Amino acid sequence: MKLNMGTLDRRLRLFLAAPALILAGVLIGPGGVVSIVLYVLAGLMVATSLAGSCPLYTLLGIRSCPISSEHTPATSGRSSA
Repeated sequence: MKLNMGTLDRRLRLFLAAPALILAGVLIGPGGVVSIVLYVLAGLMVATSLAGSCPLYTLLGIRSCPISSEHTPATSGRSSA
C-alpha cells in the first residue's frame, strides 16, 4: 500500500474532521441512521489517517504526500554534458 496522504492531511482528518463527525452524530442522536453513517465516516477517516493511505485518493489520482527521492527512478549515471 503506497502512502498518498501528507502529514497535514492526516492531522486534519484525525484531529478536526473525525471529532466533528462524531459530535454531529451525537447531536443528531445516537440511534439515527444519519448518525450511524457519520460514525462510520469518522472511523474511516481515523483509519485512513493512521494508515497514511486513502483508497478514494488512489481512485481519483490525488496525492497530498510529497514525492520522496527514494521512490523516483534512478538515473543511468551518465551526464548530459
